[in-house]
Amino acid sequence: MVHAESDDEVPVVVRRWPHSARCVGVARRELRQELAAWGLNRLTETAELVLSELFNNAVRHARSPRGRQIETRYERTPGGVRIEVHDANGNWPELRKVTADEECGRGLLLVDALTGSRWGVSERDGVGKRVWAVVTNDVSTAPSVSEPLGGERPGGR
Repeated sequence: MVHAESDDEVPVVVRRWPHSARCVGVARRELRQELAAWGLNRLTETAELVLSELFNNAVRHARSPRGRQIETRYERTPGGVRIEVHDANGNWPELRKVTADEECGRGLLLVDALTGSRWGVSERDGVGKRVWAVVTNDVSTAPSVSEPLGGERPGGR
């Protein structure tokens, strides 16, 4: 795990994980600890759920080249946290409508609802993509400072 400060001295935590569903719980625990250290305990439940959806999507759907890892990045934002999951697969997730009888496919719908449509996908340096979401206390007034970076496509709207 790497604790760093961005160019604007914003707290950032970066970690690489084996391409395994077993890592999701550990990543959630790490996020919970960072949120507590940043005084953002009130966001824990929502942030953990968003991270779980993004990380599980990377494990299940992003058929990465052998040996490639998944990277998580947590960045403190004004009033919240930007959660990123990077993987080595170039296929971008799509928000889609699902029928009532479908058993899968609701993860991004949940992320969209929990973040007030403050999520998206972008290319990253090297191979693959970055899927991000911003979790704040109040999704209706969520700050846009972490939304999209150059070359990103927002999710939802």
